[in-house]
Amino acid sequence: MSDRAAWDLSALLNAADPRASRPERHLWLVRLVQWLRHGENGTDEDATPRPVLRLRLLLNALERYDEPRERIAALLARFWRETDLAALFADFGFTARRDLWGELGERLRLRFLPATPDTDDLAALFQLLFTEDGDAAWLRAIDDETLSRLAKLLATAHDADGRQPLLQAMTWLVSAIRSAAFAAPLRRRMDAALLADRPFEQLVRAGEALADSLVSGTPVDARQHASYLRALLSRCRAATDSVTSHLDDHGISVHIVFELEQLRARTERLEAVIDVLMSDTPQRELAHLLSDLVALARDRRSVRALLARQYSMLARKVAERHAETGEHYITRTRAEYRHMLRTAAGGGVVIAGTTFAKFAVLALGLAPFWAGFGAGLNYALSFLVIQLLHWTVATKQPAMTAPAMAEKLQDVTDAAAVEGFVDEVAHLVRSQMAGIVGNLAAVIPVVLAVQALAWWVAGRPLIGPAEAEHVLHAITLLGPTAFYAAFTGVLLFASSLIAGWVENWFVYHRLDSAVAHHPAFVARLGAPRAARWSAWWRHNISGVAANVSLGLLLGIVPALAAFVGLPLDVRHVTLSTGQLAAAVGALGWQTVLQPAFWWCVAGLGVTGALNLGVSFWLALKVALRSRGITLSDRRRLYLAVRQRLWTRPRSFFLPD
Repeated sequence: MSDRAAWDLSALLNAADPRASRPERHLWLVRLVQWLRHGENGTDEDATPRPVLRLRLLLNALERYDEPRERIAALLARFWRETDLAALFADFGFTARRDLWGELGERLRLRFLPATPDTDDLAALFQLLFTEDGDAAWLRAIDDETLSRLAKLLATAHDADGRQPLLQAMTWLVSAIRSAAFAAPLRRRMDAALLADRPFEQLVRAGEALADSLVSGTPVDARQHASYLRALLSRCRAATDSVTSHLDDHGISVHIVFELEQLRARTERLEAVIDVLMSDTPQRELAHLLSDLVALARDRRSVRALLARQYSMLARKVAERHAETGEHYITRTRAEYRHMLRTAAGGGVVIAGTTFAKFAVLALGLAPFWAGFGAGLNYALSFLVIQLLHWTVATKQPAMTAPAMAEKLQDVTDAAAVEGFVDEVAHLVRSQMAGIVGNLAAVIPVVLAVQALAWWVAGRPLIGPAEAEHVLHAITLLGPTAFYAAFTGVLLFASSLIAGWVENWFVYHRLDSAVAHHPAFVARLGAPRAARWSAWWRHNISGVAANVSLGLLLGIVPALAAFVGLPLDVRHVTLSTGQLAAAVGALGWQTVLQPAFWWCVAGLGVTGALNLGVSFWLALKVALRSRGITLSDRRRLYLAVRQRLWTRPRSFFLPD
């Protein structure tokens, strides 16, 4: 260790004053940890972290000189007497309010508001003492000999039983676990069979028995009571885990999931406290516990970590809700491929009518918002008709099918699982191609036929030359078409999230059961019809929500964006193709000889690719997130897809 470090240590030891005020004493502890941490990235020859080396230097100095050792022991003695140590072990990392938003507010406070050292709460002081990412690592790296020397120094600082804070923390944790488990949202969702022997109710007695045996000094009894308490905790965790199965079947609530996480974390903390109390080397177990708390202190400052966990859980539920729905959008055989072409052609016929209805809405000259609302209703009704007729809109596939593909990724380290994922990608791409071809193959001739019929019957097209010129100007690749198409892909993805949320809300509140069994519904509809309505809504709620939300998003979002001055619009490949066909029907066949027409055709190609690509990429990102797929595993998946594209490109376009 350098002379500068020794000089800094001398100044630090001289500054220790047990008679100073509480804030000054706590600030001295903060400076002590900062001195230990200084240069923490360094190591000696045997890879010992720099803070551990400095801790040894500190202990050497205190063991050699009586005067600073006595002052620091007196300072620490006041610290033990005036600081709530038990709160650190029992409460740190747990929010007092049982909901996600309470924890979010707490993290924002920790992140942006300064903390004061004038506190008797060690949990609060902990946030000032350990502020760096590497603190947990060097605490775990302290060797047994150094821990023993440190424990001897700390033992001189207080004459009370050093286990007392841990015993108090154990009592508080037992009470908190019992209280959380008895809260109605969790209790009602636990498996009744796992609660039959009342494991949570027995925790209090088991905890008191262990504490009494430790205080009375009967190690045999203590081991028996500790084993029994651990067995109870195991049964409590099994009952807690059963809530997850209930949520899988009956819908998820972020607040219930948050409570569930808190309950699991408390049982793990209680296990760690028991390990310290029962260990033959309590210093080592305590160091592990403290290092875990230090890591938690860093995590609790992170709003991103909290939201990422919630996002991951919600992503899994959205993926699972959509996986079954998405299966029928993926074709795997020639028969399914031909069926997709037919259903997509039916969807194209409906979209042809949507195209003319949109021009009719715009011709009304409504205010921008109401024009957007009218267009949104037009889209929503068209998409609902397509759903009810069991037809297909190509651009709705990706948001529904990416979660279905993620179902194949149970184990990304398994070559067969990765190959299955690549197969699903190939199936999806060619399904999308079939969907687009079917949509466009129907929308183009139907729109042209309607325009020709209008010429023959009325002597003029339904869509006039002015509207046609506007179409040629709007959907050209030379304009902002690519950006608008990508934005439309985001809206496609957003509609899938809305659909997942609505379906989860429907299942969570058991509305299907209410429709089937509520007296008012049964009296009005009759039991058989109510049962059919219940089954229909349970099966179709996601599709209805997706179609209505997508239609309204496509119509209203551009109007709202224009209101705040954002130049946003939507470009949907099938709708844009119908508009271009209507323009050709109005201006005549000579239009196809103009460069503007072919720039619009190029724009349609880019629009289709971005509609599908952006929405699919976002949906797949959610699905992969729901499976906890790491960045390196994602690279492996992407590489496998590229290899398939290079070796078997035909599989991405036509069925085998």
